[in-house]
Amino acid sequence: MNTSDAPGKPRKFGIKFWLATDVETKYIVNGFPYLGKNETRATSQPLGEFVVLKLIEPYSMKGRTITTDNFFTSLSLACKLLAKRTTLVGTIRGNKRELPKICKMKKDTMARFSSLLYRSNEVTLTIYKSKPKKKVSILSSKHKTVKIGNSAKSLPETVKFYNKTKFGVDIADQMAKKYSVKSGSRRWPLQVFFNILDLAGINAWILYKETTGEQISRKDFMFQLADELAVDNVKSRIELRAAEFQSTSKNSPYSRKWCQIGYCNNNKSTTICNLCKKYVCGKCTQKKLYVCKKCDE
Repeated sequence: MNTSDAPGKPRKFGIKFWLATDVETKYIVNGFPYLGKNETRATSQPLGEFVVLKLIEPYSMKGRTITTDNFFTSLSLACKLLAKRTTLVGTIRGNKRELPKICKMKKDTMARFSSLLYRSNEVTLTIYKSKPKKKVSILSSKHKTVKIGNSAKSLPETVKFYNKTKFGVDIADQMAKKYSVKSGSRRWPLQVFFNILDLAGINAWILYKETTGEQISRKDFMFQLADELAVDNVKSRIELRAAEFQSTSKNSPYSRKWCQIGYCNNNKSTTICNLCKKYVCGKCTQKKLYVCKKCDE
């Protein structure tokens, strides 16, 4: 499961959706729109913590692992998730109170590709210096011990796990943007409905591949899905037109033919002039009786 709220997203404006996705399949397991202040959230509870706890409600107490970015990650969230038998791995911002001073220092004595490990309350903090002036802090309640890789960059195990599982929401967001049903509208409920349709289309495509085993592209699946959803509507419209045509043909004893009077632009009609018995359209008749203009002259 993966949640994200990175500031560098391609769409900076619009209605925000909080999402939780499966890392392997990119299936969206839960989500809800952000509509402003929520009365059920306590004033002392951070927004990121409230969002994560709400998203994992159907999946708590099942031994799952959640990957989050630095907007959501905190020590209090990791402890609350452990109480629900759920572990957390995520980057954490350097301004958090619970972090050691070295995380907040711009200049330090750490060498490049070196790591520092801290352990507290069944939670492990990994500080990894990836660049000469940049450190990455990862909080993990999943890893009790952290192994350091043998490669040139000496990546810690927590950093590898985060890099492997951090992109679930980002890929789902990219897919929703590439093929979308959205149209221009200033009505925000309609935009929310469009976004729900986009996310439902992604989930339908994933379920279709998992159940049938067919490797179909999402583009072909979306076109096929649109055709199948429109079948009932097209069928009902054809039946309605056929019923209208039958009612019209019952009311008129004559078949539909070209107007034979010549004052129109070759219109079709089922009406017959009462005097000359020629086909006459609405433009070539008088208002009260079906008499053509030639006979009226």
